[in-house]
Amino acid sequence: MNLSPTLSRFVLHWGEMGTRWGVNRTVAQIHALLFITGRPMHAEEIADTLEVARSNVSNSLRELQGWNLIKLVHLAGDRRDHFETSTQVWELLRTVVRERQRREIAPTIEVLNELLADPALSRDPAEARLRIRETQELLVTLTAWSDEMLKLDTDTLTKVLKLGAKIKKLLGRDAPAEEVHPAQLLGP
Repeated sequence: MNLSPTLSRFVLHWGEMGTRWGVNRTVAQIHALLFITGRPMHAEEIADTLEVARSNVSNSLRELQGWNLIKLVHLAGDRRDHFETSTQVWELLRTVVRERQRREIAPTIEVLNELLADPALSRDPAEARLRIRETQELLVTLTAWSDEMLKLDTDTLTKVLKLGAKIKKLLGRDAPAEEVHPAQLLGP
């Protein structure tokens, strides 16, 4: 498959962004290719389109499956495995956030909880104990907030994100943030 210059630029840029997010360039490019074409593709077609080694494609497809960003599909009359991704950008965002939470945030919270429960921590400086506790509280709060945001339908989530700094005005300067649930800001 030959990509237009515009689509090729999109795929190449997504690969560059992937490396900045800690994702292998080819993994990001494959995901971008499946997203932008919006159709299932088999590994050979992906390798030919991106001009990368077939073995690199196979490894990258496994990684994308591990992230729940692509799924295996079969097409009638074709014995090859094909792969597709969601074409809904908000669904992809939800998947990435869930996976980052599962892989990065949850294990960190677990370690912080273990540290806070360890009696040996009482022998460490008060400032260090406070920083560990504040970090744990931040991550727990952030996780709870993002879990709530992930449950919102796309239209509501879009509205919440567009509110941005306007939330401060809705809450008033002196109102503590924990008194207002984000869903309350939007009404029923």
